Amino acid sequence: MKKTTFGIFLSALVLIGLSSCNPKRNDSKFLINEVMMDNQTNCITPYGDHTPWIEIFNKSYNTADLAGSSIKMSNTSGDTVSYIIPKGDILTKVTQRNQILFYADGDANRGTFHTNFTLDPAKATWIALYDTRMHLLDQITIPVNTISTDQSYGRRDDGTADWEVKGGNDPTKYVTPGANNQIKEASAKMDKFAKQDKSGLGMAITAMSVVFFALLLLYLSFRSVGKYFSHRDEKKVAAAVDPVSEQVAEKQTAKTAASDDVYAAIAMAIYEYQGGMHDVESNVITIIEDHSAWNSKAEMMRQKPIRKF
Repeated sequence: MKKTTFGIFLSALVLIGLSSCNPKRNDSKFLINEVMMDNQTNCITPYGDHTPWIEIFNKSYNTADLAGSSIKMSNTSGDTVSYIIPKGDILTKVTQRNQILFYADGDANRGTFHTNFTLDPAKATWIALYDTRMHLLDQITIPVNTISTDQSYGRRDDGTADWEVKGGNDPTKYVTPGANNQIKEASAKMDKFAKQDKSGLGMAITAMSVVFFALLLLYLSFRSVGKYFSHRDEKKVAAAVDPVSEQVAEKQTAKTAASDDVYAAIAMAIYEYQGGMHDVESNVITIIEDHSAWNSKAEMMRQKPIRKF
């Protein structure tokens, strides 16, 4: 028992020595983000089995390629295993602020993302990531008995320096293979609403109401804007078809707006003209002969007397 304990202690010292002898690059784009040593019910490989896995995170804001880089692992004094990530696979290009997963199943023939080593949860394990020039990008030492089955050892948030054990009885610390390490905490109000609305009917009605009012608001907005532009276009068309129509209409309005005094003066003049054809005499009717083309010559020869009755 003492010999076993001493062996574990010696292995830990060797791993610490490996970590201290390899200075880390400060400009590294890739970081080891999360590791699961014993996978029994967590994510499965494309071949349908559960294996340990290593998650690598691209902390930059550009796409970066892992092809040609190396993942090294050691859990025994003087024994280090290296897995060189093959070139020619487009999937080794990791987009900005994204993760990529490697399955430590010990069978590299399965594909690019299957390493030639596996992880032993009963041993302290050193894992490191190197670039194509064998410069250290990142490293982590996982002490023995740190994590249990289906638990992972990962950064508190992607790319941060703090590490923690994820999974287990703590519902706020999720195991997140190939996803963001930090998940937004649950809302007490949402939990209460979900508890009261077990059937989901309230949520459905709320969602439909939001959509309905949003569509109504859009309808009213487009209708108002449409009326404004339609009225403006009608004015432009009318002006283009008959540019003097507005001036003519104004003149006609001015003509019809003559005052009552003008109409009264015109009526009085007509009345005086018609009334002037008769003399105003008491009990005497005066008839004035009308001149026409029939009697114009005779009228020139003689002057007819005025008959009075």
